[in-house]
Amino acid sequence: MTGVLLTGFEPFGGDLVNPSAEVVTALNGQRVGGHDVTGVVLPCVFGASLDLLRAQLRLRDWSVVLCLGLAASRPVFSVERIAINVDDARIPDNAGQQPVDSPVVPGGPAGLFSTLPIKRMVSELQAAGLGAEVSQTAGTYVCNHVFYGLMHWASTQARPPRCGFVHVPALSHTPLTTQVDAVRLALRAALAAGDDIRTTGGAIE
Repeated sequence: MTGVLLTGFEPFGGDLVNPSAEVVTALNGQRVGGHDVTGVVLPCVFGASLDLLRAQLRLRDWSVVLCLGLAASRPVFSVERIAINVDDARIPDNAGQQPVDSPVVPGGPAGLFSTLPIKRMVSELQAAGLGAEVSQTAGTYVCNHVFYGLMHWASTQARPPRCGFVHVPALSHTPLTTQVDAVRLALRAALAAGDDIRTTGGAIE
């Protein structure tokens, strides 16, 4: 029996709340697009976050795996296109680790693309009146660490689920109820059959 795995992160950097964790908690146990949602909050820690994600991936067959993280400086939902194979932490993680120019997976490809229908997801969010964009960078902190680890795992599977990452804005930009509705909508788009739509989603900078 397949389902949806949805992950977020605990607060980090001195914050008391991480909206990605709040969204995951709100959607845990709900049904979206005919699939049960399993929500898991990951530690904002290099290594340990991926260990927990990999343990969840082994529990059952998944239709979609969507990881969420906070991008406090972005006022819109950022549907990530690519993960890169580098950890380069501007601040320590919640365990005090601060890797610099370290690979997420030694010997892995330089970059791995999301397999979610990213442009369809952005289009559906925009059609609902929500700010959304295709993002060309997931950063080099724990969000990208998990995103790359997820996509590397997917690349080793015979029949992988659709996998990817979305950065949510801060609650000062978008209230929690709106974020929950937005992620529910994004999941429905990710679960829909068919290929991604072909429309512009690039960036000059």
